[in-house]
Amino acid sequence: MKSVLYFYTGTGNSLWVSRLLAQELKDVALVPIVSGNPRAKVQEADGIGLIFPVHIWGLPPRIVNFVRQLPASSANYVFAVAVNAGQVVHSLLQVRKLLSARGIMLSAGFSVIMPSNYIPWGGPGSQEEQHLRFEQSRQKIQRIAEVVRNQESPPIEKGPVWQHIVFTPLNRLLFRLIPRMDRSFWVDEKCNGCLVCEKICPAHNVQIRDGWPSWSHRCEQCFACLQWCPQEAIQFGKKTPKYERYHHPEVTVQDMLQSLQG
Repeated sequence: MKSVLYFYTGTGNSLWVSRLLAQELKDVALVPIVSGNPRAKVQEADGIGLIFPVHIWGLPPRIVNFVRQLPASSANYVFAVAVNAGQVVHSLLQVRKLLSARGIMLSAGFSVIMPSNYIPWGGPGSQEEQHLRFEQSRQKIQRIAEVVRNQESPPIEKGPVWQHIVFTPLNRLLFRLIPRMDRSFWVDEKCNGCLVCEKICPAHNVQIRDGWPSWSHRCEQCFACLQWCPQEAIQFGKKTPKYERYHHPEVTVQDMLQSLQG
């Protein structure tokens, strides 16, 4: 089955998952979601995969916009992979609902748990914890690939009921506020104006002005600017100066920049 895997990544987790899945599936085009518009490759595919991080217990705005523009004539087999730190909640059910509105069925939806990159709540965990999650994710990706190759339709994966009760209302409340959450970013004296934050932001939300980064209220809460800063000069709120930075160890800055070129 020829597939197109569309992915969105901020700190490399979803890119890593996409790469491993592409290796397992073989005949695959790997396409970054760099805008709201699906690429023409969607018309050529037998299968379509959507791979994305969970932001604030739901879909990133970029994924919502992308799915809303998928053509109704999309491939017969469509699957989604929600990359998260243990709280997939209702994100895959959101995808199913959005696709249904386009006349497209979500054939399968999977949760892949990776180290957390949401630094306001702390670091990614110890090296041992991270490696354990990587290994568990490798095994899960192999199982996902088998399901996709066979075009099976298992139940959509979702979080426990308590997550839906607690986090789904919060996601709905906060979703419209996400672009302006960048007001909590600030820069300390370690900044040397290297431009990495400006180049690596998938929303083009960061600009260097007078040698310092500033944010333009188009934030997607991916934390690429903070996590990839080589000086660890970008902070968010009061606690991040003491927290460990994280991006996937097998993904480089160059990989990220290439993924933003489409």
